[in-house]
Amino acid sequence: MAPVAEQDRTVDDWNFQSAVPKAAVPRELRTDMPHLARIYDYWLGGKNNYPADRAVAEAMIRTVPEICEGVRVNRAFLRNAVHFLAADCGIRQFLDIGTGLPAADNTHEVAQRVAADARIVYVDNDPLVLLHARALLTSTPEGVTAYLDGDVRDPASILEQAAATLDLTQPVALMLVALMHAIPDDQDPYAAVCALREAVAPGSYLVLSHLGLDVYPERTHLKAGVDQVNAAAPGTLFPRTRDQVARFFDGWELIDPGLVPAPAWRMTSESVSAMWAGVARKPAA
Repeated sequence: MAPVAEQDRTVDDWNFQSAVPKAAVPRELRTDMPHLARIYDYWLGGKNNYPADRAVAEAMIRTVPEICEGVRVNRAFLRNAVHFLAADCGIRQFLDIGTGLPAADNTHEVAQRVAADARIVYVDNDPLVLLHARALLTSTPEGVTAYLDGDVRDPASILEQAAATLDLTQPVALMLVALMHAIPDDQDPYAAVCALREAVAPGSYLVLSHLGLDVYPERTHLKAGVDQVNAAAPGTLFPRTRDQVARFFDGWELIDPGLVPAPAWRMTSESVSAMWAGVARKPAA
């Protein structure tokens, strides 16, 4: 059962204005192995996925029928958070890590609709995403959109590269949407996020959503679905509890309504999404 398409664009449909050189695309592209970015793309109704990805995605739909609804709510959270930061908080710089494949309302599209001069840096380390990077680099003439090959587990490299586009002495929105649940505890996800938080200026914001089985503890089939994905693509999903997710915001001020299920973050939605979502501000030193 295929999800209802949210958007039907493929990489060939985008108006490219800039490009990552083909020679810069690293690593081998394994289309025979499922990958979370492409599975997620399928759930969103995208076309940039392969049979191995679709097999896992469809199996998850059978176990967790609400999964497509859930990822769309997570996408709505990203859109709402970026609009809030650009329109209400005056943020003009966004560092979006774990970007994923192009979808409707990417960070630069939302931010630059509010402020044409907004500057956005996308970061990902998936080879297929890098092949699609030109789509993400389309910007307003007044703004800047850049794309980096990087991994959240190496924050120093990300920050060094991002500094060519962003002024890290001024407030930045750190975007970690549906990313950190792909990083296991033994790879120290908290240290990586802490390094990013410490590097940005006071007045910066952290936008984060994270898979949590305790969002709807009565929905026991969610764990079965997670186990199913991890069996097909080992080491893909690492859900955390609300308290564990809250640690990513340590020392920052959560913006109302706090750390809540994604459907409850500044929107009225009856949809289901097993994601904790929150936005926090870095206080003055």
